[in-house]
Amino acid sequence: MSETTDPRVPTTPLHEVPPWAVLERRLFDATEEAWRLFSARYTGPDGRILHAGGFEHRDGVDDLYEPFFNWPAFYALGGSDEVLAAAKHHFEGVTAQLTEGGMLTGEYENGYDWFHQGESLLFFYGLCAADPGDDRFAERARRFAALYTDPAHGNYDPARNIVTAPHNGARGPLPGLGTEWLTYPASLDYMEAYGLPLHGLPGITRWSDLEDPAHARLMGDELQRRAAGDTAVNLAATSLMVNRWLYDGDAASAAWVARYVDGWRERAAAAGGLMPDNVAPDGVVGGLHDGAWYGGHYGWTWPHGLHSVGMSTLIGAINASFVSGASGARDDGPLDLVRTMLDTALDHAITAPVTETPFSLRGSWLERLGPHAAEPATLVPYRFGADGWFDFGPLQLDLPTWLWWWTRDDADRKRLDRVLDGIPGSDEVRPFRDKVEAGHEGPWLAFLDGSLPDYPERALSMALGQLARRVAVMDAEPVDPETVHLHFWQRANPVVTEVLGQLITGTPQTLYNGGLPFAAVAYTDADRGRPGLSPDVAALVSGLDRDADGTGRVELSLVNLSPTHARRVRVRPSRFGEERLTGVVTRGEDGGVWPGPSTASAGRAGTRTAATLPLDAPDLLVELPPSHRADVVLLTAPAGSAPRHQQPRHQHRLHHEGARP
Repeated sequence: MSETTDPRVPTTPLHEVPPWAVLERRLFDATEEAWRLFSARYTGPDGRILHAGGFEHRDGVDDLYEPFFNWPAFYALGGSDEVLAAAKHHFEGVTAQLTEGGMLTGEYENGYDWFHQGESLLFFYGLCAADPGDDRFAERARRFAALYTDPAHGNYDPARNIVTAPHNGARGPLPGLGTEWLTYPASLDYMEAYGLPLHGLPGITRWSDLEDPAHARLMGDELQRRAAGDTAVNLAATSLMVNRWLYDGDAASAAWVARYVDGWRERAAAAGGLMPDNVAPDGVVGGLHDGAWYGGHYGWTWPHGLHSVGMSTLIGAINASFVSGASGARDDGPLDLVRTMLDTALDHAITAPVTETPFSLRGSWLERLGPHAAEPATLVPYRFGADGWFDFGPLQLDLPTWLWWWTRDDADRKRLDRVLDGIPGSDEVRPFRDKVEAGHEGPWLAFLDGSLPDYPERALSMALGQLARRVAVMDAEPVDPETVHLHFWQRANPVVTEVLGQLITGTPQTLYNGGLPFAAVAYTDADRGRPGLSPDVAALVSGLDRDADGTGRVELSLVNLSPTHARRVRVRPSRFGEERLTGVVTRGEDGGVWPGPSTASAGRAGTRTAATLPLDAPDLLVELPPSHRADVVLLTAPAGSAPRHQQPRHQHRLHHEGARP
């Protein structure tokens, strides 16, 4: 649809400026200041992190990419051209740095588990989606996906439909878990909270048993021996193939995703519905674990259980559902893998305060819950071992939230509400921010339901406070590149996107261990031909709904805060073009007076009006005069065509890519 055929969307003057709009634009401005400070202080001229430490084992690639994971997301929301240029500059610099350190081959990770690979690739996926016209990243997307779709690389066995090792990547399947765990002694005190990595070894029933050198060697030997074949967290690799498919619809990539996820669905069905976590090289579940469906690396037993298995399974299931929609009706059947594990965890829940429970991830929940940590809560078992379910804690909200957000199914919402009801204070806007920058799903959902109308103002104020704290941390903790902890830059990253993403795009924070950057609403600055909101424009998604037939409704407000400049914004009802507009409900005023004569003390609002305009278009142009707003309901349906990375119409190209910010 050309711009000349766009329907006119009525706007109304700003008799009062919404506080949320002012705070939203202030957060954009503050983030622009903060990322520049971070970049100038902690990176070199070629974009690399100022870290003099070397790498002694396979771990570490994710730690240098993660400090920038949400910079492309900020650009896509409406951040400056300079933040995209800086993000690409740092990707190139860190990639060169890691290559020099022996951690990458052909710009891709030598081989590691997909819990961590997924974390490091968030930055890459974000850059691909933010600027799909950049041929460098398109070429990388094709080359990286081929590491798995082409059996010649050894990462995938098509005969058995398995990824061939827990540690896999550019150098194919790597043996064992690396030299750092050739023995596993009790002196690894930083791992004690997670308990024994393998259960059932003779003479080893508790952590202190690893004080015996013979037991430590036995545990290390078994960890290495059993680190073969497939593990559940490898499902996060599907994002690599979907990202490549989004460029040109590569059939081999889509087929790989569908077949690989179906393989895990078949194994789960054979086990009664619950996801197993390990498959031996011969394709047999439990083949290296005495027949047990649990015990795989980053699986149900160790170290994180539901946190890692649930995250990767959800990513794989969403990706399989996503590619299925390209050929007709979308199949959400793969999501049953996640529904079963969430229901199983909830069915084994207990009620107790987090403060009185020895939960391995307890520290982060104490911060999230604050004083509510001492109140009774629904605690689910995250892990399963030789003695059954254990390691009880609150069910992390990103899993049921994303499940509902993807399907908008009533049953999935009831499950989500059950989880929310079991977490005390779940609808409070608490001031915290960890490296994944998530955790505020509860109050956001309450806002969408209409029970917390001031969430935008409170959440944006909180986000500004967390940004201020990150800048203060940078000032308070001088960094010595020789001794700085590898996680420091993640902790100091001042770019904030969780709340912006919720309010502007109607989407939860991207799943951190390798999810793709989906969105309910995406924007293009129509005057500059680039992604994101126009300058001075704030956006608020206040309602999401979808019927069983796939038709949906998105309530959206756009506000132009500039008193002197008109702005034009294109609104699209999905990130990758998977949804299409079938109509728009517009809301305006009739009979108002604006601005009125100078002799009047104020303008006068008119009678509120509403009209439904039929559409058949991928997006909608909204023209905002100075100090005006538009309030619409987007009526949507599945597009009926294959999703793709979306380039704005008449997209401009950056001429300063690679320049020092």
